[in-house]
Amino acid sequence: MANIVAIVGRPNVGKSTLYNRLTESRKAIVDDFSGVTRDRHYGEAEWIGKRFTVIDTGGFVHGSDDVFEAAIREQVHIAIDEASVIIFMVDVTTGITDLDDEIANLLRRSKKPVYVVANKVDHAKLHNDSAEFYGFGLGEIYNISSATGSGTGELLDDVVSHFEVEEEDETELPKFTIVGRPNVGKSSLTNALLGHERNIVTDIAGTTRDSIRIHYNQFGHEFLLIDTAGMRKKAKVSENIEFYSVMRTIKALEDSDVVLLMIDANDGIESQDINIFHLAEKNKKGIVILVNKWDMIEKDHKTIKEFEAKIKEKIAPFVDVPILFTSVTEKQRIFKTVEVAMEVFQNKTKKIPTSKLNDVMLAIIENNPPPATKGKYIKIKYVTQIPGRSPMFAFFCNLPQYVKDSYKRFIENKLRENFDFKGVPIQIYFRQK
Repeated sequence: MANIVAIVGRPNVGKSTLYNRLTESRKAIVDDFSGVTRDRHYGEAEWIGKRFTVIDTGGFVHGSDDVFEAAIREQVHIAIDEASVIIFMVDVTTGITDLDDEIANLLRRSKKPVYVVANKVDHAKLHNDSAEFYGFGLGEIYNISSATGSGTGELLDDVVSHFEVEEEDETELPKFTIVGRPNVGKSSLTNALLGHERNIVTDIAGTTRDSIRIHYNQFGHEFLLIDTAGMRKKAKVSENIEFYSVMRTIKALEDSDVVLLMIDANDGIESQDINIFHLAEKNKKGIVILVNKWDMIEKDHKTIKEFEAKIKEKIAPFVDVPILFTSVTEKQRIFKTVEVAMEVFQNKTKKIPTSKLNDVMLAIIENNPPPATKGKYIKIKYVTQIPGRSPMFAFFCNLPQYVKDSYKRFIENKLRENFDFKGVPIQIYFRQK
């Protein structure tokens, strides 16, 4: 089960600053002007070995107070339904507002773990001021400064205590999740694979609101196929439906083995597609890129190579990913999609015998040893694959701290060349022998 932490609260209390700190990024724009966050922001975070997705629920169309209140109320409802844990952020410098009270009323009725976080507690004098937030009746108040990071450790210790520990189940069927922006043909692909109309398909983006799971067992292949709601870059009128769709899609993506990222050939790969790609990569999922509506593109002998080159340029450095050019309406390469997804799943679950791994990799390392650092020579003695849900390798050596990233990339490329991990992120660790 995916662990999702949703940060809710009224505008300008510091949600995006906390989001940036937790995800160690600067994706969310931070400004003193309320309502600056207009896109959904979702990113990967980790605390004491537990990984989770953080969603910044800021981002409302700027308008009247009524529009703000309606949008915030709706987003809190969605967060209550979909998130594992809710962080309710308030501003200690302004105290309780009517809008804070209304959000607190909704959260009190929920059964989800809620953490009230008093932000902007930048010095000791403000600690006492946060006591008024106990009036919400939601339990302990966490005093933090999302700008400096003070207090966030104690908050995260308690937040991650609610997360479910994922246990590997070898008997489960492979899970393939179709993701992408709205109206790229995800539901049409599902229908084409099944041979009948399982999903409603229209030209209106966003017809699919929920993730739909289907047991596929045809032509010698058996797996769970998950069709998700589209993730749109900019949410306009129906932004709360978008938020709901994004949360559902993240859950489906994190619970899957292989992600089928579908893009529209007419638009090419866009920033939101790249966001989805990197989210799948960070979660160590197998990835297949499907370029749909290929029948609508005028072609010559260079078209496919040029299109592939553009995609690889934007998803770099992880470019060892299958790219298929499909047309769902014309039934072009539809079943090739299943075959390639199964191959990627096999690559993801592949176990390389330790003897073979050492025979191949130690010979390569002997011919191309790591460069010496500060006059010290790195000697790699042994390599083994670590058990896990995705390929992980440990290289035992005398000075692991001196191995440079460029050499790690070289080792990864050699693993890919010799053992075929196409479509799968690889993790490499250098450890003390």
